[in-house]
Amino acid sequence: MTEAANRDLSYLSPAAHGLGAVFARPKLIAFACIAALAGLGWFVLGLQAAGVGLFEVLCRPLATGGAGDAFLIAGMWSAMTLAMMLPSAAPMILTYAEIADNAARKGEAIVSPFVIAAGYTAVWLGFAGVAALAQIMFAHAALAGAGITPASALFSGAIFIGAGLYQFSALKHACLTQCQQPFSFFFTNWKTTARGVFGLGLRQGLFCLGCCWAMMLLMFAIGVMNVIWMAALGMVMALEKIGTGKRFSHIVGIVLIAFGAGFLISALGHWPGDLI
Repeated sequence: MTEAANRDLSYLSPAAHGLGAVFARPKLIAFACIAALAGLGWFVLGLQAAGVGLFEVLCRPLATGGAGDAFLIAGMWSAMTLAMMLPSAAPMILTYAEIADNAARKGEAIVSPFVIAAGYTAVWLGFAGVAALAQIMFAHAALAGAGITPASALFSGAIFIGAGLYQFSALKHACLTQCQQPFSFFFTNWKTTARGVFGLGLRQGLFCLGCCWAMMLLMFAIGVMNVIWMAALGMVMALEKIGTGKRFSHIVGIVLIAFGAGFLISALGHWPGDLI
């Protein structure tokens, strides 16, 4: 695949041209985002070690249960999903920009890459809204807290084991393949209207959701505001998207199942008080 940096994208708007240039080397961008997420996680870990009550400050407003709290929780999930998932969309956006470049050279109509990025983003914002509602319901049921610490070890163990098993599923790997190799999808489903391209972004977002939803649900198990786990999961999902193969996904699955088993053993060891 030809680098977008070596192509003339002058037919696009200045903003879209800049987007194509930024995503010209998707693996480099992905690794840079991974490093940023990891750095943020270690920064927060350092604050915790120094005794800075950052999580308490962030999570205290969520305890009252009002409408404002629902917006805060939705905002947390939105920021978290976009920070973790948008970096892994770079190869897909670059692929679209390259095909659009070839189409424009043939005199065909094209649509800005921002439209397909908007479709992709809409899927994950929808997921964030559903996850926020689930977070509120789980908090009322005392299954998961509104902040960093979940309430139930049994609940956490079940989520970890479920996410680990999903790493071995055919649906997981079918969606992951689409995320890793979007060229054939675009080539066979090419659209020349803004509505059609937005739909392509939605479908690619659904492939990504099918690949990563179970791992995103781990945030219920370890706490929505746990930035260190957010960084770790962001790294894992980005590495999966840049072509690590099934073996890496299976290793991740085994690790998640092991964590889940640890949670269950802990819960059963404190029966019955810590199970609910």
